[in-house]
Amino acid sequence: MSALNLLRSLSLTLLLALGSLAHALEIRPYTGTELASLQKAGKPVVVIFHADWCPTCKVQQQTLETLKKESGLELTLLVADYDKEKELRRAHKVRSQSTLVAFKGEKETGRIVGDTAPDKIRALLKTAL
Repeated sequence: MSALNLLRSLSLTLLLALGSLAHALEIRPYTGTELASLQKAGKPVVVIFHADWCPTCKVQQQTLETLKKESGLELTLLVADYDKEKELRRAHKVRSQSTLVAFKGEKETGRIVGDTAPDKIRALLKTAL
């Protein structure tokens, strides 16, 4: 293999690796526009109803940061402020902070409340895929 072909092969491998990183779990602040856009496009999305004062929410946040490093979780997680997003809470019948609601497009695929176990959160995220 010539040096040029080897360089091309390595470049392609690097681009593919970087591309896969770009499609991992992405955590963003909630906006109604983004949720609607993702749902209309049929994309997997999870909304977490988070409160800064909630100790369970803080543990969930740490778990989600760890899960960002895993492959196979190509979806968007939107962090909604539990105290401010009252209409969103009503629309999805959320009665407690630390609630995660998963969607594939507009269809709810699952939810958990107050769970911090990585395997339970991972399983919920996968329901949206």
